This record gives sequence, C-alpha cells and structure tokens, in this order.
Amino acid sequence: MKTPLTAHDLPDDIDVLKALVLQKDQQIDTLSTEVSRLSELVMFFKVRQFYKSSEKHPDQAELFNEPEVEDNSSLRASSDESSSDSPKAKSNAGRKPLPKNLPRQRVEHCLPAGEKCDCGSEFKEIGEEVSEQLEIIPAKIIVRQLVRKKYACPGCEGSLKLASMPKQPIPKSIAGPGLLAYIATAKYQDGVPLYRQEKAFERLEVELSRQTMANWMIKGAQLCQPLYNLMQDSLLDSGYVHMDETRVQVLNEVGKTAESHSYMWVRKTGDQKHPVVLFDYSPDRTTQTAMNLLPEFKGFLQTDDYAGYHKIGATEQITHLGCWAHARRKFMDAKKVLPKNKTGKADMALNLIQKLYQIEQHIKDQPPNKRLEIRQTESLRVLEQLKTWLDKSLNSTVPKSKLGEALSYLAKNWEKLQIFTTNGRLNIDNNPVENAIRPFAIGRKNWLFSQSVKGAKASAMLYSLIETAKANGLEPQAYLTHLFRNLPNCDTLEQFEALLPWNHTAS
Repeated sequence: MKTPLTAHDLPDDIDVLKALVLQKDQQIDTLSTEVSRLSELVMFFKVRQFYKSSEKHPDQAELFNEPEVEDNSSLRASSDESSSDSPKAKSNAGRKPLPKNLPRQRVEHCLPAGEKCDCGSEFKEIGEEVSEQLEIIPAKIIVRQLVRKKYACPGCEGSLKLASMPKQPIPKSIAGPGLLAYIATAKYQDGVPLYRQEKAFERLEVELSRQTMANWMIKGAQLCQPLYNLMQDSLLDSGYVHMDETRVQVLNEVGKTAESHSYMWVRKTGDQKHPVVLFDYSPDRTTQTAMNLLPEFKGFLQTDDYAGYHKIGATEQITHLGCWAHARRKFMDAKKVLPKNKTGKADMALNLIQKLYQIEQHIKDQPPNKRLEIRQTESLRVLEQLKTWLDKSLNSTVPKSKLGEALSYLAKNWEKLQIFTTNGRLNIDNNPVENAIRPFAIGRKNWLFSQSVKGAKASAMLYSLIETAKANGLEPQAYLTHLFRNLPNCDTLEQFEALLPWNHTAS
C-alpha cells in the first residue's frame, strides 16, 4: 500500500506544487468517472435481477397510448373517472362466447315425468335455456391396422398378388402421420421435451422411448427437405428479409465441447404476401455463415448491430436496415440506472422514439405508398429533432456510461436507422424475426440442448415448418399431419408446391 504524503514530503517550489495539484485533480476526475460507471453497472445489474425481464421501467410511460391498454380508472374517484383527459379502460362486460367451430354435445335436463304445478296441472315444455361449458376429452391413441388383402387367380394355382402398401412417412415404423405431427408440435410449438412426452405416453400405457421419438423427428424432418428448399427460394426472391441468431447447445459435436455454444440462425420475409420463417443450425456465428444463408439475395436486409452482418450490408445489392427496438433498449438501460422518479437525458430519447412508434401504430394498416408519405413528413420531422439532440448530447456525456453507450449506438447506426422512412414496405425494427425466435427460446428453457448435430438440424427444419405455417394462418399440428400423410407420395415439383403453407391455405 502506498504511503500517504505528509507536509514534509511536499516540495517548496510553487510551480512544482501547482503541477502536483493539477495531476491530483486529473486523477480525481478519472477515479470519479470510474466510480460513476461502476455505480451505474451495480444499479443496472440490480434492476436486471429484481425487475421483470422487460423493456418497461416502473416510471416509463406506455409505448403506445392505445384505448386497449387498461388503466387504473376503476380505482380512481368518480370525479377522476368523469374527466375527459383520462383514458377509459376497455369494457370487459360479459364472457366471450365459446368458439363456434367446436363440436357441441347436448346434455338435456328435464323435469321428472308427471311433475305437476301447485294448481294440479302437468307442466308442458315451451322452450329451453342453453348454457355452455368447456370440456376436454383426454388424448386417445389407437392402433391403425393397415390390412392388405391377398389375392389368388382361380384359373391357375401359381399366380398370387398382395395389395400394395401405402407409402409411409417413415418406412417400417409404427409411427403414423398424426403421431409424428403430435410429437413435433408438442416439442417445437408447446416446448414439451421428449422425456416428458415419454412419461405422458406411459400414462396411456404406450411405451415410446425418447430415443425412438428423437429418431422419428430426424427422419420426419429429412422428409420435409424439398419443402424447405422451396420456402427458401421464396424468401430469397422476396427482396426483404429480417435476420437474427440465438444460441443453442449441442452435446455431441465434433471439435467442440458439450458446454460450448452453437447457433440457430433465423430468417423471415418482411412484407411478403406469403410469409416464410426459416431456422438454420450452424456451429458458429461468423460473417461467412450469414453470407451463406443469403446466396444471391438482392434487396433489404434488417438486423441488429452484430458485426457479422456489416460485411453483407456493405455489398451493392443489399441495403442494410437498423433496428429501432435495439436503439430503444439501449436508452432503457440508461434509464434503469437512474434513481427512482428521476428523469434524465435518456427520457428525451425515449420520448422521441415513442413518437416514431406512435406514427407506426397509426399507419400500420395503410398501404405502402400512404405509409411512405406519412413517414416522409411526420417521421422525418421527429428524426430531425432526435438528431439535433444527439449531436448536442454526444460531447457532454461520459462515453463509458450507459447513456454514453446508448448515444454511441444511435450515432453509429444513424444512417441504417433512417432507411425505413424511404420505403413504405419496410418495418421500423427487427421485431418480426425476434417474435419468430420466441417459441424457440421458450422451448430451449425446457429441452436445454440438442443431443446431436442431426437433432439440431431436424429441430431447425421443424421449427421452420411450424412457424411458417403459423405465419400463414394454419394450425401447426393439422398442417404437419397433412405433410406427413402426403409427402411420401410426392414426386414432381408441382406436387411439392401444392403442400406449401400458402397453397394449403388456398385449398
């Protein structure tokens, strides 16, 4: 430990003393900045640990001031409720009717035969009153027997013939199309791991090991490869793609430890009439992998600020868009480290970004040409205000603080963040693909890892089919059942195209 200076240690020369004071001031400034940065980090990690995992902050205003957002008006005094300035909560009077497409089973309740009124007359039926309740029939497994008739020629004894066996999704397997679709939907849509499905089947007195089901998923996914290829062609021809990636752990991977991370890359079409969502497994997160997923693509690419996308965005045939949701999160992080009920520079940025999103909410149902017109007037006006504020704030903010990081992100990505105002087709952020990733992220918390590379690739295939089916308005299990029943009989391009989600919708 350094021995502190005493008065006897100080030099007598005035100029030397002045220099020493200046040096100490610089050290104090440096240490104060570092203390502030570390204090921010402590506050940030506390907030991240104890608050809900959300972009919302206790003091944050709602991103969209919509009538659908419930307020606390029911708890206010009646004088407040009558105020025209306070938003009214959406009325929730009455229970929503049960879906009409569900089958109905009548259970009639009648008076005992011969029951009489107090006057002595028998009651006569004049009508009925119907109330409805939901009921569930537990999963039921059946054994479908595929019976092939044998035939013999009555004219000769040596001519025998057996009726042909229909093509199956997995030859010589006991798995029918419906069972394969059920298992895949349970795992990849509902996040139920195979070991839990194994236990559920045991309760139904059916023995299906998780290893068997895993093999079925791999073989079922391989059967769907032609459909994936067609969906990828459609995506690459769309001219507008969202892209993101997330971690996945693969235990048995050559050249990597079980604890290392691999990646699931996700691509989604932007505004295409027939939306496509594609998942792809890769052991790495390199620029080359990203480039391999966009062969000969021309158009708009929207991503976050991960460096792996920068080289792709620099090519002439691709216009690289930024993501305002990521920019907003940076300022939310800066706001989280502020003391409660205290406002700061981050609030200015958040308020202006909120205005951009309010404009987007207002024009979301407008045609592209109308969206472009409004963006070119209203959105650009807000962006001009934000840029003026950004330029003033950059030089007066500690770069390593949370606010400094947010400002730096905004300045670095400014050009990419403005591009959405140049075309009515484009989105303000990359949320469409992040929303498509969410079922994978939720499922990953349950099944934790993939056992093998084949399993990871099969997962990517089945996630692609399920998410694309959902994006096209299809129920995933019904669509997968349709695929597994019909894919074995497909031989021509036209037959495969007929099974694409948007063609299935049309049919």
